[in-house]
Amino acid sequence: MLLAILLPFLSFMVRGKVFTGIICLILHITLIGWLPAAIWAVLSLNNERADKRNDRLIKAMRENKR
Repeated sequence: MLLAILLPFLSFMVRGKVFTGIICLILHITLIGWLPAAIWAVLSLNNERADKRNDRLIKAMRENKR
């Protein structure tokens, strides 16, 4: 989470989203763009974690039915 706030572009790169990371880096370079880039990276990270959590829940529910 700290990486997403301080270096938003690197947060995307570490998660394998290179093209998105480059776009975020361009936005991050401008002083005004740093805040939107940080918000974008944090929201993206939270959405990815929520998707993984939902996938685990769905998998557990399917296994429970059997």
